[in-house]
Amino acid sequence: MGVGPIEAFTVGVPDEVLVDLRERLARTRLPNQLSGSGWNEGTELGVLADLLAYWRDGFDWRAQEARLGAFDHFTTTVTATDAGAGGPASPQRLHFVHQRSPEPDAVPLLISHGWPGSVVEFLDVIGPLTDPRAHGGDPADAFHVVAPSIPGYGFSGPTTESGWHPRRIAAAYTELMAALGYDRYGAQGGDWGSVICANVADLDPDHVLGLHLNFLIVPKPDDVDAADLTPEDLAGLAAMGEWRATGVGYQEIQGTKPQTLGYALEDSPAGLCAWIVEKFGAWSDGGPDPTAVFTPDQLLTNVTLYWVTGTATSSVRLYHEMRTVGRDALPQGYVGVPTGVANFPGEVTRTPRAWAERRYDVVHWTEQPRGGHFAAMQEPELFVDDVRTFFRPLRGRA
Repeated sequence: MGVGPIEAFTVGVPDEVLVDLRERLARTRLPNQLSGSGWNEGTELGVLADLLAYWRDGFDWRAQEARLGAFDHFTTTVTATDAGAGGPASPQRLHFVHQRSPEPDAVPLLISHGWPGSVVEFLDVIGPLTDPRAHGGDPADAFHVVAPSIPGYGFSGPTTESGWHPRRIAAAYTELMAALGYDRYGAQGGDWGSVICANVADLDPDHVLGLHLNFLIVPKPDDVDAADLTPEDLAGLAAMGEWRATGVGYQEIQGTKPQTLGYALEDSPAGLCAWIVEKFGAWSDGGPDPTAVFTPDQLLTNVTLYWVTGTATSSVRLYHEMRTVGRDALPQGYVGVPTGVANFPGEVTRTPRAWAERRYDVVHWTEQPRGGHFAAMQEPELFVDDVRTFFRPLRGRA
């Protein structure tokens, strides 16, 4: 139980892994595509072919590896069998970036990614968050950033047994923050990171000074009155309904048969790339083409991280874990920690504020002018500004 020894970690992928990747890319066999279908049936053939060609012949993983390695990385083991998390007792490897600020009054901030993202999402925000002085900001807004790779993702390596659902992961994160000596800290999350950090606030309210989310889903209240919703609320709910009707097929396969899907994702870099990058377009306001929103280097750094760590299967397994545990993997009551929500227009969910306030102590609510699901990666300046603004009045509680 608890956290094992914390050890420094060096980001480095063996040459033979990269050689094998290029050889597999050279042997890619692509399917045909119906004329005029575009993105209607999934990842568009021409866009993927261009990405794969660049991945094989132009993409420089070593340069991106150096960007990742410029931050301070660590690994430990966690079990998190307490705090209501449940699950077996075998330790799980946990990787995390722990970037301390040079500012003495910096506030610790736990920040969590989701699927199909990774700590790569935070490459452009860790610097401004930890050292605002060096990035044209106010040093009073500084944070010590702790950014774990979710168990089963990236450098945390594959999970080897069941039980790693969002609430158990949250319990592990609370133990990690305590082991790092942080008595008061903020939490920020998107996608699965939103669910995990909401659980962190629920499990550890005496130590979490604020919860910031850029993705939020809450159940429809039983006594909801449509007349109380704004036109923007209704439009957002309609869009979310359309997404649930046409865009959640990935959840069904990942939530029911992740192992079957995994055989394709772990063996074919082309398949892995197609499966992941389609979401970066579909869930952003510039979609459906992800290359209209993100650079090829951004997209392929994230995909390559999944490939070289062999975590495609274990990452999607989180959906199965969630289905298995159900409501027990979510906050078990009203989250009384001050909560801020940043709504980006390309996000797949648009929860009405009135609904959110039934579940969270919402003290900050912003409508962003642009951006989507991968906000820290797509719009780092907007993301950083919202995080700073939300936590500014809460710093006195640290």
